[in-house]
Amino acid sequence: MKMFNVKNICRALAMVLIIATALTSLVSCKKDDEGSETVHIDYVASTKLDMNSSSVKKEVTVKSYIDGDTTHFYIEDPAIPTGLLKARYLAINTPESTGKIEEWGKAAAKFTKEKLMGASSIMVESDNNQWNLDSTGDRHLVWVWYKGEGDSDYRNLNIEILQNGLAKASSSANNRYGETCMAALNQAKAEKLHLFSGEKDPLFPYGQATELTLKELRTNIESYDGAKVAFEGVVTKIYSNTAYVEDYDEETGLYYGMTVYYGFSLSGTGLGMMEVGNRLRIVGSVQFYETGGTYQVSGLQYSDMRPNDPNNIQLISEGNKGAYKLTDADTFKNSKVDIVVGEEKKTFGYAELAMSTSVEMRDLVVKSVYTTDNETSSSNGAMTITCEVNGVTIDVRTVVIKDADGNIVTEDDFKGTTIDVLGIVDYFNGSYQIKVYSFSDIHVH
Repeated sequence: MKMFNVKNICRALAMVLIIATALTSLVSCKKDDEGSETVHIDYVASTKLDMNSSSVKKEVTVKSYIDGDTTHFYIEDPAIPTGLLKARYLAINTPESTGKIEEWGKAAAKFTKEKLMGASSIMVESDNNQWNLDSTGDRHLVWVWYKGEGDSDYRNLNIEILQNGLAKASSSANNRYGETCMAALNQAKAEKLHLFSGEKDPLFPYGQATELTLKELRTNIESYDGAKVAFEGVVTKIYSNTAYVEDYDEETGLYYGMTVYYGFSLSGTGLGMMEVGNRLRIVGSVQFYETGGTYQVSGLQYSDMRPNDPNNIQLISEGNKGAYKLTDADTFKNSKVDIVVGEEKKTFGYAELAMSTSVEMRDLVVKSVYTTDNETSSSNGAMTITCEVNGVTIDVRTVVIKDADGNIVTEDDFKGTTIDVLGIVDYFNGSYQIKVYSFSDIHVH
């Protein structure tokens, strides 16, 4: 009669228990709409990062969070001499939150940011043995892995986003983790998560306007002519029933602005929101302003009876400051900037992109001053101060300004001087200039 070894039996039982526990952590049960139990698989936990595979891998840190499927990382790699990897996540396409904003776009961006902010380590991996660029030539296609606090293994964020129903497939089957990506996506669809839920996104305002960013509006302005749009920005200056609103874009590191004419359409609470330093959600129509040769947004409204109406302007926060970005004359007049718009790259003049934003410019040598002389015009006494810096000519246009004692400031205050200015980028007669609205915004050396 064969005798059993008690120690061996105990070891076998222990191993079975370990395997069962591991499987339990990967598989759980959920109930569908009819109450039947369905199996939920954690595809993220079952996917492991193989440090010995042929793909290129590198530990990175976050420079800036862009949206659900794009993050900028600092990287130390000879193949990327700039030290900046603009990551476009492989296999996924999350809804937009940095251009023309879509349902679940902000939710996807929030999900990605929260996972990476809580990470103790982040690793990027190529799909093969080299770093690969996307169609724009500006972003690298990668898998993003992270370790949460206390985690021993890396988790694949691309797959996790799919598993949570916050992205659609983007060539998901044709890559290193293709089968897992498709399985995670199909499970999210079956479980009706987020994009596939048929429910409304609680972070998306369902109004009549197209939700977008100021970057999207500024870089595609002609395509929105006559359209009702909604965007967020900080009020940096108010003059003559007009607000200048700007917002910072993490991806390009630039400020984008828009002139907002509210005229006499606002009163009470709505009018009270129009204060410098307030961050607002602006809702209005894009119109071409023939006199100035530029676009503006107008037709704003606010109803005290319906304060949460998505067609209202809304106060987001108070106490913000204008950027007044320090800008040199040569950059302002001559620099070109490449911007990825959608999936293509466009080239803009620096001042064109900076239109309606706040800037600071220093050491402007005044060469001449022209004063508007028209007693029937509200601009009577306004000045155009033509300046030069290192051979570059810059025009500074003022409104009619007064000093601290209430006296009108004249050209004699500036002739032969060197000045620093704080102003708003403006467009007049075919060229860009800096517009100044108060004497305190001009410092005479």
